Order: sequence, then C-alpha cells, then structure tokens
Amino acid sequence: MVGRLLEVRLPAMSGDYQYDVFLSYRRKWPALDWVQNHFYQRLEGLLGEALPHPPRIFMDTREIETGQEWPLVLQEALKSSRCIVTVWSAEYFRSPWCVAELKSMLKREQLLGYRTESHPDRRLVYPVLFSDGKLLPDYTQGILHRDLREWSIPDPVFAQSKKIIGFHKEMMKLTEELSKLILEAPPWQDNWPIDIPEVSSATTIPVPRLP
Repeated sequence: MVGRLLEVRLPAMSGDYQYDVFLSYRRKWPALDWVQNHFYQRLEGLLGEALPHPPRIFMDTREIETGQEWPLVLQEALKSSRCIVTVWSAEYFRSPWCVAELKSMLKREQLLGYRTESHPDRRLVYPVLFSDGKLLPDYTQGILHRDLREWSIPDPVFAQSKKIIGFHKEMMKLTEELSKLILEAPPWQDNWPIDIPEVSSATTIPVPRLP
C-alpha cells in the first residue's frame, strides 16, 4: 500500500455484531456516485423505519479514517456485520476486494447451511443489480437479487425526476426484506470465514478518504 500508514484502530470486538449491514460496492463511477447520491440515503432511512432499532451500516467512505490500514478494517467490519448488501456491476467483479467481500459472506452462508434443502430461504447476501446481469460470473447464478437497473442513474438530478418515485417504492421493498435478514441473523461467531484477495491485486486499490 502506497504511503506511510498511521496507527491502525480496528472496531472493538465485544463478542457481538457491530453492524447490521456491510455495504459492498465498487468505488468507481458510476456505481460510486449512485450509491452516494441515491442508494445509501434511502437504504439508511427506510431501514430505520423497518427495524426496531436505528440501523448501523458499514460504508467504507463513512467508517474508515484516512491512514487506517484498509484491508484489516474491512475484514473486521465484515466479521462483525449481520449481512451484506452488494451492488453488482461489471466493475464490481473486477475488484478483488469487492469479490472477497462477497465470497466471505457466501462462505458464512455455506458454513451455516443456508441456501440448502435444510435452510432454503435463509441468506446473508442481499445483492442489488446495478448493471447488465449478463456480465455476472457463473458462481452468482441462482442467487436472488433485486434488479435496480431501471433506476441506476448516478447524477444528482435523478432525485428530481419522476422516476425517483418508482425507485423509492423499490427501496421500500428492499429494506423490508433486508430487515428480515437482519432480525434473523445467526448468533455472532469470532471465526466467521474471511476471503482475502491476492496482495498484488489489493495494493492497486487506493486508501479511501472521508468526503
């Protein structure tokens, strides 16, 4: 990782979850702007209406301070999150860290026997589709997702358009389903599996900074 790192301060692990949701997305236009301009605000606000407590969402640009060792913080945040929301795009699957975040939670599902005959309706991965589904890798086939391509407009002016009403209704459905995943999350374990990408690939990703 380029540059001198400051002291690493990881989230305190108290034997329980620290976050309800880990938000996994590609920090590159257009998905980055869409998440920041439209998706995150409604995710947080509407999830707060669907849960009996204020939601705690891990989003790297809001939770990671400049100088922290990003990979370690991400690993601890993943381990202490009840579920993951992934924003799927072509660029998402080109990012080794995004793929690692997704596969980490899929491994947790496998450990728990989710998406099997024993627990066919239980899951911890909630994907939203930002761009063309034909670009998705084979291992994602069969994973239910919410298709938001119709509303994947990154520009701020989208919030003033008529289409924002349809987007809001879709987000209401999304957060209602997501709240069920959160409330039914399994008890926290300190040995949740973490998938770590190749170091050579990870070092090409910049350290995030607060907006």
